[in-house]
Amino acid sequence: MSVIEEERIRGGVFKDISAEDEDQQPTVIESLCMNCYENGSTRLLLTKIPFFKEIIISSFTCSHCNWTNTEIQSAGRIQEQGVLYTLQVKTKEDMNREVVKSDSASTRIPQLDFEIPAFTQKGSLSTIEGLLDRAVAGLEQDQPIRKATDPAVAEKIEEFIQRLKKLKEVEEEFTLIIDDPSGNSFIENPFAPQKDTALTVTHYKRTPEHNAALGIEVEEEQDDEKPANDLDSMRNEVLVFNTNCPECNAPANTNMKLVQIPHFKEVIIMATNCDSCGHRTNEVKSGGATEELGTKITLHITDPSDMSRDLLKSETCSVLIPELEFELGMAALGGKFTTLEGLLKDIKDLIVSKNPFMCGDSSTADRAEKLELFGQKIDKVMAGEMDVHIILDDPAGNSYLQNVYAPDPDPEMKIEKYTRTFEQNEDLGLNDMRTEGYAEK
Repeated sequence: MSVIEEERIRGGVFKDISAEDEDQQPTVIESLCMNCYENGSTRLLLTKIPFFKEIIISSFTCSHCNWTNTEIQSAGRIQEQGVLYTLQVKTKEDMNREVVKSDSASTRIPQLDFEIPAFTQKGSLSTIEGLLDRAVAGLEQDQPIRKATDPAVAEKIEEFIQRLKKLKEVEEEFTLIIDDPSGNSFIENPFAPQKDTALTVTHYKRTPEHNAALGIEVEEEQDDEKPANDLDSMRNEVLVFNTNCPECNAPANTNMKLVQIPHFKEVIIMATNCDSCGHRTNEVKSGGATEELGTKITLHITDPSDMSRDLLKSETCSVLIPELEFELGMAALGGKFTTLEGLLKDIKDLIVSKNPFMCGDSSTADRAEKLELFGQKIDKVMAGEMDVHIILDDPAGNSYLQNVYAPDPDPEMKIEKYTRTFEQNEDLGLNDMRTEGYAEK
């Protein structure tokens, strides 16, 4: 185990970012300047920021040629799913959206047929305008040489550079797509906690090619079927397997058990408890297949006792609170088996406490006030002081909300079954699924 890994487990290397911590000083290393090949200095700071978690900030300066370079690298874990951000840039205000782009993310602008492939740029914390400026700077870097050796190519590149610069004026709408298989990139939603109609966030399962590019080795699934009596024994015991803590990366144990939810179906509950840092997490997976119809559950909250209702939110379920103009998309909180109060607390933590744009230089008074007001409204909902509706919309049909009047109908809860759209089937990977003749070549 490396020194950094040992220190990380003890919490001695990656510290929370703070302007008041005078002991948190960068490490200075003598480095070779790639511009003039003289010796310069690199400053490294290992820290933590919300959402981006553990990061390494590096800044290089050369006293001989005055060349500078800054980079940001994720030192945390690769997320379980990749993420795809699609932003419709319509106004100049959109150019100020803050962006976390990891080095494994690719950037595309379809209108210009322009793409920055993955691993060709280091990770950065910037804005949409900053991404465009960085792309322009990269194209302009070798223009003097091109003009001398191949004027025709240089002229075409110059025309393309002007088109990129023109995008910053936003005279016409364009689409920005950031695709990150590691799941560690992020585009700001300036309307949080309300839904951003211009921004679409899609989580997806990585392909073997993605895993290979990220250096992840995935064990092949075994095709051996377990006898029925083995499955029965699994229902009666808690399975334990070794894993690493998602926060401090220390060795930890994950407990897994099959649970039958009354009046619903069987689910798999996995819980991890880290003895090193105290972090706890739980995740729920559906134990059955995707249902033929999607499910939409609407609950009218009329009493504080509603907060104690058991709730199963699958990874494919979105949560809506119309009275607060709030929508939480698929996979935002993962699969959870909790209570309604627990879900609302997780939503508040995600939007207010863990929002990276609520602290530091990214925070503005208006944004902080708006998110703080949203947190206060969530508190009122949990106290039963606001008349609201909670909607669980699950295209896969694998979410559940307890009916406290069961087996009689719940007068405050409405359950609707609906036929999925083509787009919803596409998100679930059902359109290309073969259920007959799949073994044929």
